[in-house]
Amino acid sequence: MLSTRTGHGASAVVSAAFSGSAGRGGILTPRLYAAEPTFARLPAARLAAPVPRGARSMEGMPPALQPSSTAPFASPGKRVLLAAPRGYCAGVDRAVVTVEKALELYGPPVYVRKEIVHNKYVVQTLRERGAVFVDETDEVPEGATVIFSAHGVAPIVHEEAAARRLRTIDATCPLVTKVHREAVRFAAEDYDILLIGHEGHEEVVGTSGEAPEHIVLVDGPTDVDSVAVRDPEKVVWLSQTTLSVDETLATVARLREKFPLLQDPPSDDICYATQNRQLAVKQMAPRCDLMIVVGSRNSSNSVRLVEVALEHGAGAGHLVDYAAEIDPAWLESVATVGVTSGASVPEILVRDVLAWLAERGYAEVETVVAAQESLLFALPHELRRDLPPEDAAEQDRHEAADTALH
Repeated sequence: MLSTRTGHGASAVVSAAFSGSAGRGGILTPRLYAAEPTFARLPAARLAAPVPRGARSMEGMPPALQPSSTAPFASPGKRVLLAAPRGYCAGVDRAVVTVEKALELYGPPVYVRKEIVHNKYVVQTLRERGAVFVDETDEVPEGATVIFSAHGVAPIVHEEAAARRLRTIDATCPLVTKVHREAVRFAAEDYDILLIGHEGHEEVVGTSGEAPEHIVLVDGPTDVDSVAVRDPEKVVWLSQTTLSVDETLATVARLREKFPLLQDPPSDDICYATQNRQLAVKQMAPRCDLMIVVGSRNSSNSVRLVEVALEHGAGAGHLVDYAAEIDPAWLESVATVGVTSGASVPEILVRDVLAWLAERGYAEVETVVAAQESLLFALPHELRRDLPPEDAAEQDRHEAADTALH
């Protein structure tokens, strides 16, 4: 099941290892890229952005940091370890491009239920381009277009949207949809489903809504003692896709002690990107006096990266949305800084952090490669039917990967 292999240069198990291709072009640069050995140990001030295989979202962002005669240089003994992979996953890229394409095709406003992904910069950028973020479907005018976020929604939300005659576009990550379908399947077979996840997280709310009579939430190992099921011989576990791999394994181990016949899901529920980003941090952490994770505080996978760093030997760890949030006091007596980013973070924010560090003497950058990623998901079918023929044809080539997940 979940991969926990470590070691510099090791490849994580990629649950959905389908080959992607060059992306569609958009406004946020995703991190769907091959290994980057050619960038190892280049001064940050000279580090041009690698060209990702799946680059297709958020065009028009600030240009990559360019060399200049006034660029800072490395101070002796100071360096940055830069995680690879980091940042955007295929599901986030798909969701953000969905909003962008909807704005292009239908014009603003386009309504989005909840934050399309959990990142302040992404949400604010899309808001400035005409996206309107709402908490519930009853805030959307009747007959308007509404996009469901990457975290997924419960069936009742689709019913509410239909009652208001809303045009819906479902940007749920296909890996989340896979978990939804597993829940429906096991509920139909009358299993009790132990859903490992964080109470109140949008993904957990959506998955629970697929089979509320059958699902019991387990929020970590400490919840296990209070779990009760109807038949201990007919119980299965599923999980939120953005959890800590280690904590999930610990929770499953405790559940199996209590329910020896506990069944596993058909395939990993924790997504490939979450596993890969945690694997990179595990490799870097013992070498880091400080780990800086770029991501928003409501991003579960970003928060988990800080926890993983501290659990695996980093001297300190902090989560920041922007470089300006870094406290210079964190650098006191620090020789090695690790830098990574959550799965909903555009690369421009990481570059800003590298530039901030370079100005303070941390200009030597070594890339730590833990895995390679090239997965690319087709856009939602509700949007594809309105795309120009050339764009629609490209989407058809990606649809087979989505189908294979289910």
